[in-house]
Amino acid sequence: MDHDQNFKNLILDYPRQALELFAAAEAEALDATVQITPVRQEQLKERLGERFRELDVPLQVQWPDGRREAILFVVEEESEPGRFSLHRLAHYCLDLSELLDCDRVVPVVVFLRRGRRRERLALGGERHTYLSFHYLACVLPELSFEQYRDSPNIVARLNLPNMRHASGQRVEVYAQAVRGLTELEPHPEKQLKYLDFMDIYAGLDEAGRARYQEEYREEAEKMSTFAERFRQQGMQQGEAQVLLRQMTRRFGPLPEPVRQRIETADAEQLLEWSERVLTAASAEEVLN
Repeated sequence: MDHDQNFKNLILDYPRQALELFAAAEAEALDATVQITPVRQEQLKERLGERFRELDVPLQVQWPDGRREAILFVVEEESEPGRFSLHRLAHYCLDLSELLDCDRVVPVVVFLRRGRRRERLALGGERHTYLSFHYLACVLPELSFEQYRDSPNIVARLNLPNMRHASGQRVEVYAQAVRGLTELEPHPEKQLKYLDFMDIYAGLDEAGRARYQEEYREEAEKMSTFAERFRQQGMQQGEAQVLLRQMTRRFGPLPEPVRQRIETADAEQLLEWSERVLTAASAEEVLN
């Protein structure tokens, strides 16, 4: 399972909410006017080309009116605390600070599990410490599900299954996460995307899914129907795009009415039209 990619997508889709949860101590200073921009990793290849120094998600926060200096959040997800390298994180921050000419850098590490980890790095000699480094840690299993169960922060709601809760609450936790998704995310594509995210981290077994279907029947049926309808819609849209490309290559640019008919046709109609493409003499003949 690619936890890094799961959390990278989450942070890129909801950067402000991610900082509010994962870096709460620093996020208090971020008002509604700030602009949060991911720092593209492609810009860092020349300096951070080694495999073991690949960045997770650096986020640059800027105040458009210039009243504060920009601040850089270096967010890293770590599934196993024992694999976490404090030296590697320090390298991330130092390289980014130099590359972007920014001294305001906040290192943040999101841990999916509890475990021993090094929290502070201090380099020095007999008389002085010449480099002192530490980071903000968000250990998801140490956050209480009860505290965040009704949170308006979608990143918190999606991570409810990763938070501390009793084993008997697993189904309730999943249900609250699903409610958060449907209440806080209006876009169907993202709803489907993060329904998969929650399924991964909830890890309900067959008995748990059966219990969810029984105790939250209306919500379960609604989400199941939505997911199936959206997947079918996605397949229809994909088939429509294939047919549009085929017809454009054969007949040239298509009139807008033709494009509209194809884009709104059902799967059965699209299949029938696709069978005519190779033998028809015109776009109109395909659709007749």
